[in-house]
Amino acid sequence: MPSLRIALCQVDIVVGALDTNVELVLAALRKAEEAGCDVAVFPELTIPGYPPEDLVYKKRFVEENLAAIQRVAQATGDCAAIVGYLDVDPDTDPFAEGAPYPPVIYNAAAVCANGEIKGSYHKHELPNYDVFDEKRYYTPGVEYPLWSIAGVTVGVSICEDLWVDNGPVNVLADGGAQMVININASPYHQTKVEARRTVMTKRIAETATPIAYVNLVGGQDELVFDGVSKVRDANGELVARAGQFVEQVHVADFEVTAAKPVMLPVTEVTTRPSLSKPGLPPVLEPLLEPLEEIWQALVLGARDYVRNNGFTDICFGLSGGIDSALTAAIAVDALGPENVHAVMMPSRYSSDHSLSDSEKLCQNLGIDARTIAIEPGHQAFLSMLAPSFGDDRPGLTEENLQSRIRGVLLMALSNKFGWLVLTTGNKSELAVGYSTLYGDTAGAYAVIKDVWKLQVYALAEDYNRRAGREVIPQSILTKAPSAELRPDQRDDQSLPPYEVLDPMLVELVERNRTAAELIEAGNDPDVVRRIARLIDVAEFKRRQSPLGTRITKRGFGRDRRMPITNHYRGTPG
Repeated sequence: MPSLRIALCQVDIVVGALDTNVELVLAALRKAEEAGCDVAVFPELTIPGYPPEDLVYKKRFVEENLAAIQRVAQATGDCAAIVGYLDVDPDTDPFAEGAPYPPVIYNAAAVCANGEIKGSYHKHELPNYDVFDEKRYYTPGVEYPLWSIAGVTVGVSICEDLWVDNGPVNVLADGGAQMVININASPYHQTKVEARRTVMTKRIAETATPIAYVNLVGGQDELVFDGVSKVRDANGELVARAGQFVEQVHVADFEVTAAKPVMLPVTEVTTRPSLSKPGLPPVLEPLLEPLEEIWQALVLGARDYVRNNGFTDICFGLSGGIDSALTAAIAVDALGPENVHAVMMPSRYSSDHSLSDSEKLCQNLGIDARTIAIEPGHQAFLSMLAPSFGDDRPGLTEENLQSRIRGVLLMALSNKFGWLVLTTGNKSELAVGYSTLYGDTAGAYAVIKDVWKLQVYALAEDYNRRAGREVIPQSILTKAPSAELRPDQRDDQSLPPYEVLDPMLVELVERNRTAAELIEAGNDPDVVRRIARLIDVAEFKRRQSPLGTRITKRGFGRDRRMPITNHYRGTPG
């Protein structure tokens, strides 16, 4: 049986950083060549970064991307390189006056070797669901080329091409491909690894053809990519797997299927036969446990957002509650304790244990901690507003004022020291609007924006377990959740217990069910109607809140787009 030595190149690229992305590719290619690989495979749209969004409408960006892929090709030798980039028809100018709009641009894979581009594959299937908008940007491919690499007939496909029944992968296999290489920029969410396994094994069962799957790693705005590149043989058995959330050049040897009748055009890429060398034993990097998987996604998403946007340090408000404690721990893992600054901002309503818990957490994490009491500012604002407020009884306005003062202080520190402000709200609060606009929503990145409240507790407990000590104090884990904006305030005075609230929110937000359906399923009608209404009216807050790492199938932002002005209630009667 013929075999190939393949390098699965998981690189952490940056959208728009064309020169940097080329250097990452060349560094990984050198490693592949040193390991005697026949082919090095890189993710979808490696050169421009993924997703480039409306950058593809800029003529100069597309042209510089084309020059960049030529630099990669010129650096190749007998080890072929398959690299994602933006392509155009060579005989037309998609940006010329009178050309179709949007311009004809392809999501493409260049097949390079011996100093040149041997040809390209254009993605056929363009996803337009969840976080994807590819029909907005790209023209689908129409051809199915094959490539002879080290004597093996190879088909190349891109991401969604693998997911479609009787789609491009089947056409390539039926046309004579002895193996199919699929390059991806597949964003992470919980259960995504299993979803990929299912679709990959299904395609192999249909085609009896090995598949090499290479995925991007890193954070881009709210998306995070987890890698987990892999190879499965013609029986669907896993013969190589790279790690999760790590950059890696994972080298693997594997046998391909015997030669088939070739029905599609084949371009010769490298003529040398696959080198005779001792076979490498299969290396399967272990998969993370579910909670640690979420943790690493949050850490990588925060790290790349902060660093790729030119910051080194972050600051955030530390309240003594579980949300800000979890944010602190994630920030330390992402950036190192020396770059994390916690700001305690007690008010007249802050409890002594909130301050002492915060101080203990900062000591455990080894981070900078400072205290700025907000009482003087609060009093000043109340005095300024007294003529307008008159004898009106204090209430929510005065509570929100405290939160907004804290937001002003954090932004002042950000401006003075160049720190990026993290917000600490969770998905449960964001869903029902349990936050103060321009207060605790003031900041640049919301680390746990897509984490339900019950998951916050689970992640904190798992973090302590993995650390082997009580980093997040137990008193933070066991105290009743509270915003501490009035005497003896607790979250459950405004909301149902999170054990009741979170499952209901999952149904309404992530599974798109209506209030009527939840009521018909036996839930309390008054509670359901109230929570559904809170979700609807909080949309205007979510539109003005910072983005954060997406870890669920349906996060607030790219893949949940609801109208702000919305009179549909979805309730009986």
